[in-house]
Amino acid sequence: MKSSSSRGGARLAFLTFASVASSAPMFALGAPGASTEITAPQMIDAFEGTFGVHPGQRRNHIKGTCAAGEFIGTPDAVALSRSTLFSGKTIPVVARFSLGGGNPDVPDAAPAPRGMALEFHLPGGALQHITMINVPIFAAASPASFRDAILAARPDPKTGQPDPEKLKAYAATHPDALALTELTSHHSPTANYYQTTFFSIHTFKFIDAKGAEHLVKWRFVPRDGTKEMTAAEMKAAPHDFLEKNLIERTRKGPVLWDMRIYLGEPGDPQDRPLPRRRHNRRAWPASRSTSTL
Repeated sequence: MKSSSSRGGARLAFLTFASVASSAPMFALGAPGASTEITAPQMIDAFEGTFGVHPGQRRNHIKGTCAAGEFIGTPDAVALSRSTLFSGKTIPVVARFSLGGGNPDVPDAAPAPRGMALEFHLPGGALQHITMINVPIFAAASPASFRDAILAARPDPKTGQPDPEKLKAYAATHPDALALTELTSHHSPTANYYQTTFFSIHTFKFIDAKGAEHLVKWRFVPRDGTKEMTAAEMKAAPHDFLEKNLIERTRKGPVLWDMRIYLGEPGDPQDRPLPRRRHNRRAWPASRSTSTL
């Protein structure tokens, strides 16, 4: 399948879909200044203690939908990266759209981040993966803080809901969570997977043909625009609609995103997926120069 032609920009078009899904620890908050180190088993225990054990499925972003598509880079990318991903040739892509969290039965209208994961099938059989979510910053500054957030959200056996006091305790002892809380307080879940921008969150290095390094972040911006759900739409929405809507949308034509690269400047943080100041909701200023790849 070939996506529709338009002005320069990386294009993804998804046509075929398949649904996929991929003793609890005591709750304890990390003390300020405590180690940010955490092991994989500790993180898995936190997810399974909060969301339950679901054999054969993912621990996080467990509910999702797969898609097949293609990616076409633009000549502008050659100045920043020597990767064959940006050769200008059509690159087959397998995508997975998902909802954050480890509950496979989460309603699609829940205020969970939407995710986009891409597997690029490069010439010669090589694979390249990138993952994104549809918010520009992350909720935690370290894996340990993220683990604490998962533990704080563990449902109370009596109510089936998170304990408000534990959530307050987490917020009080983890100031890094404030930025995303403030950001999401002004936004509601997007109406569809294809009507939201997806962000790289982290800083990456592109290396050009001369070996020069370029600090970048990126976002995938939908040609269909962004649409958030109203309160009435969230209340009336069926339990599952994201996959159905995406399939119906592709029957009308390709679903397209532009990959936009944001170039870092000296002094920009390279190791923080969230801002340093409360009033700055992005880890990098919006004034950074951009290029559509």
